[in-house]
Amino acid sequence: MPPSAAQPMARLLADAHGRFREAALTQRRFTIEDLEPLLKKRSSVFKVREAARSTQDRPIYALTAGRGPQTVLLWSQMHGDEPTATMALFDIFNFLESQEADFRELRERILAHCTLTFVPMLNPDGAAAWTRRTALGIDMNRDARRLQTPEGRLLRGLQQQLQPHFAFNLHDQSPRYSAGKTRHVAAVSLLATALDEARSLNSVRRRSMQLVVGMNRALQALVPGHVGRYDDAFEPRAFGDNIQLWGSSLVLVESGGWPDDPEKQHIRMLNFVCILSALDAIATGAYASEAPEAYAHIPQNESPLYDLLIRNLTLLKQGRKVVADVAVNRLETPLFDRKEKWYVRGTVEDLGDLSTFYGLQELDATDLHTDVDLKNGLKADFTLFNTGGRAVYRVGNGTLRALN
Repeated sequence: MPPSAAQPMARLLADAHGRFREAALTQRRFTIEDLEPLLKKRSSVFKVREAARSTQDRPIYALTAGRGPQTVLLWSQMHGDEPTATMALFDIFNFLESQEADFRELRERILAHCTLTFVPMLNPDGAAAWTRRTALGIDMNRDARRLQTPEGRLLRGLQQQLQPHFAFNLHDQSPRYSAGKTRHVAAVSLLATALDEARSLNSVRRRSMQLVVGMNRALQALVPGHVGRYDDAFEPRAFGDNIQLWGSSLVLVESGGWPDDPEKQHIRMLNFVCILSALDAIATGAYASEAPEAYAHIPQNESPLYDLLIRNLTLLKQGRKVVADVAVNRLETPLFDRKEKWYVRGTVEDLGDLSTFYGLQELDATDLHTDVDLKNGLKADFTLFNTGGRAVYRVGNGTLRALN
């Protein structure tokens, strides 16, 4: 597929995603026990095996598909609370197994030219506890050198055994990063990881950059202006940086945020599209025609976003009227004594002059005031009144709604 064909293919894949979407996965919190029935139902397209056991003796599965010379290793959820790409991988499994005439050439091209190895939940203990780290309390993405975790040893072993030409390290990032210094949330961020402090460019990293350029083009067809470039500062303990150093062209994919998408189902679809687009570029060799210089044109990840930003609100402070901007975030907060395990709490994050920041939702509150003494860390429950004293807006647990 030449670069000029990437946008129409991306649109076709996006429109068809619902047909391949794994219906058993509708929310971000799931465990390896939830995934095992989905692994057992795989067709002969896949070879499924238990590749290792976690610290708490949970199985870690690897799936292999394809018969081609281009070897690719993909893993998700090395951080247990970052599951968006895991959902997308199961959608991709359904896609590769499909017997539909649509996309037959794409499926056959990928499977004929690539040998794919997937690890769809590398940290099952972290997923069960809904935490970033492994059961040892170690961030396995900082364990590439010491290899203290069984999960890290598995990943290192797979890279050494397979010597993949390409590798995909699939993560979630904060849903409040922006693509550049804009109000555009970074729906997906991409990175060709550094292989040393100098951020040198060799043939391995060059291929990563070229692949990212094509993935960015595919995503721009769906979410223009909402793709970021993740920070490429070298981290000598991280797997992504080391796998690049060990000779596999690595792409980091970070699933970000999208308005009104708390379970990241829209972001899941974007993963489905950009990963399949990348696999096709590998199968055809089309990535080699991309200009690596275009990689630097993808805007850097920034973080000037809040869930809600109320501008120019009049507050009463120390008996004086003060005009300030008020920033609110809706944060998932853990519960330790209830079956729900978590709830969303709207919290005042900042107030003052926030003119250099943006909100995913914004309100100009000029000539409006509140009777609550707002402070950082306060639960975001307050009412906005007009100059006549009539209540016109209500912020309830961080959610803004207009009042009749």
